[in-house]
Amino acid sequence: MRIVVLVSGSGTNLQAVIDAVSSGQLPVDLAAVGSDVPDCGGLERSAAAGIPTFAVPLEKGLSRRDPEEAARVRAAWNRELCAAVRSHSPDLVVTSGFMRILGEEFLDGVGVPVINTHPALLPSFPGAHAVRDALAHGVRITGCTVHQVDAGVDTGPIIAQEAVRVRAGEDEGSLHDRIKTEERRLLVETLAGIAAGEIRLG
Repeated sequence: MRIVVLVSGSGTNLQAVIDAVSSGQLPVDLAAVGSDVPDCGGLERSAAAGIPTFAVPLEKGLSRRDPEEAARVRAAWNRELCAAVRSHSPDLVVTSGFMRILGEEFLDGVGVPVINTHPALLPSFPGAHAVRDALAHGVRITGCTVHQVDAGVDTGPIIAQEAVRVRAGEDEGSLHDRIKTEERRLLVETLAGIAAGEIRLG
């Protein structure tokens, strides 16, 4: 199974996948890693591991543009990203720490399933500040989710989840680090299940 991974940041979840592939634990081909941030740590990790990389940055300042113009720019970016991903002939796209919403132009055009990791137990706490939101709501248990991506924000079908208990007095950084540990394991296990045909995607 060929996968393309999309990242925006340091790529710690990606590193877990790279390590699992390297050790033989995960029987997939990491075809390429792409990003919207040309100098992000995830691309550096990938290049160091000999994995092809690419970057498709999104123009900045779109929130200050005319809404119709901004929508055109985002649509064009989605098409460009889709073409870059498709050039590596993946069977699956993985977004993990990818901080952009994929539009219908990408999802309709890429031709393969897309899965994402999220640091909360969806459908609770979608969006970019899931750990902060969970703490603000005073929950005792949160966790992480692997789900299939649709055109909404963290609204696609749930594939796998792992609960993480919130400790008394815990801050956002500490909780997020513990969630990431489970998130990395869950992502590798999910990819292994998909590769083995044990997990079916829509």
